Amino acid sequence: MPNLGPTELIIILVIVIIIFGVGKLPEIGGALGKGIREFKTASKDGDKTDEDEDEAGADEAAAEEPSDNEA
Repeated sequence: MPNLGPTELIIILVIVIIIFGVGKLPEIGGALGKGIREFKTASKDGDKTDEDEDEAGADEAAAEEPSDNEA
């Protein structure tokens, strides 16, 4: 994906202003920021859950393996 330069960003901003109007921009920005925050929180929670599951799986596997001393 190509990088967006300042010219492209200005064009996108002008198009957004034409479509939504100046009055709606704060609402759109707030909604976008909230969505990004929720996504980051969910991805962090997903990482924690994956790590917890990996640790639990390793503990269960270690508990199921018989040791050499028991034989």
